[in-house]
Amino acid sequence: MTDIIYAIGDVHGRDDLLGQLHEHIAKFHGYQYPGRSGLILHVGDYIDRGPDSAQVIDRLMKGVEGFDVICLLGNHEAMLLECLKPFNGWAWDLWLPNGGTQTLASLGVSFEPGCFDSNVLRQALGPDRIAWLDELPLHHLAAPYLFVHAGIAPGVPLEEQDPEDLLWIRSRFLDDDTDHGFVVVHGHTPGNDPVVKRNRICVDTGAVISGRLTAAVLDGDKPPVFLHAVD
Repeated sequence: MTDIIYAIGDVHGRDDLLGQLHEHIAKFHGYQYPGRSGLILHVGDYIDRGPDSAQVIDRLMKGVEGFDVICLLGNHEAMLLECLKPFNGWAWDLWLPNGGTQTLASLGVSFEPGCFDSNVLRQALGPDRIAWLDELPLHHLAAPYLFVHAGIAPGVPLEEQDPEDLLWIRSRFLDDDTDHGFVVVHGHTPGNDPVVKRNRICVDTGAVISGRLTAAVLDGDKPPVFLHAVD
């Protein structure tokens, strides 16, 4: 019998909502699926914009008691990792206005414009967090679902997908109604509500703006059920 999968959308530094949703999932699973194994899968973007990025990473690194946990790489984690490379000012120019300053604050780093110091960032993160970030996978396949941060390039085999598309793609994927051979479960593009289409499910409900973090409950090919943590 397959796992019950709980696919959680973009967290963006809202550790309060993430903790609440993990508790909600644990109670729901114990009541609804006693005896079934559960997998909690996060689709990326744990950091930036919200106040508690470092705390979110630490929570995810600890896991969730009673569940297997998989965390995918999001484009915001990818931006952070680029900033760890020396002499990479362009990466900082991209990351900071996209929420990097809030992540630095959560790490206790005071930022001064124009001071791009990868060593300071590396020291603030510490080796354990960096190792965890470095190992985040780009996708996870559990038929009939493919889990990925942003989406896929339509018509391109999974093994030939460009990582940039998996992390950043929008309209070319969102506007396509192709049968991909699996249902793509993704985040990256926030909306007021989850989106369910025949070829994709979006679980990003804009936690940092809306105050609502969403999980899709997936049991094989049954219609998804949604759980939410709210302010």
